Amino acid sequence: MLITAACSSDSGDAPGKAGASAKPSAGDGSGQPSAKPSPTVQASVFRELPEPCKTLPKKTLGDLVPEADTDGKKGSSDNTANRASCSWTSLDNNGVKGSQFRWLNVSLLRFDSDTSRGSGNDQAHAYYTRQVQDAKAASGAKNVKTEALGGTGDEATAVHYDLKKKEGAFKQQTVVARVENVVITLDYNGAGLAGDKTPDADDLTADAKKAAKEAVTSVASANGRDTEGSSPSASPSKGTSKSPAPKGSSSSAAPKKG
Repeated sequence: MLITAACSSDSGDAPGKAGASAKPSAGDGSGQPSAKPSPTVQASVFRELPEPCKTLPKKTLGDLVPEADTDGKKGSSDNTANRASCSWTSLDNNGVKGSQFRWLNVSLLRFDSDTSRGSGNDQAHAYYTRQVQDAKAASGAKNVKTEALGGTGDEATAVHYDLKKKEGAFKQQTVVARVENVVITLDYNGAGLAGDKTPDADDLTADAKKAAKEAVTSVASANGRDTEGSSPSASPSKGTSKSPAPKGSSSSAAPKKG
């Protein structure tokens, strides 16, 4: 009788002790709050940028900046996987007749998908829009004209205007293009200095458009993909409609290894 009472007493006292000794109930698993599913975003298509000073073919550089060193001047960046640029300066001196000046710059910015900031494509689209607006609002710009471009990535706009400087009258061309999660900003300007004639703006614009298309191709090639002015992704970006690629087309090919 006494032994039975003692055992019953010990058993009855257990629930009244500190809760740390209590086992978690079957309903809460490990005893920790259940983890909520993490939000997901579409993965970034392009994971690399091309070597900036090799973004354009040497022939194109020879046409746009004929007197420039084709090696170019690489921009300073501590994160070349996401941001890169290169510039070329050309001065064709014609003696007493003056000289022809050309300057070309290619900048590339890549966006990674992030659950807090959104997909790389959406971030790139927002940046693309800002770049176009900045080009249109350039300080001192006169006779600003804009042109939407087809066949140059997912979206592209050319902005051209006149710019008066103490050295002479400059013709400025800025082409902003987005291909998937990468934005390319190509600046190209020219001027006739010391009495030489002002270059034809239409010729400069045509050259800038051609170079921008080549830069888009360079981005795709750096990531083992082919493109003919359009994005190779299976899932189009917002606001971009795509038709299924025909069998055998380059856009339907799987990415190359490496």
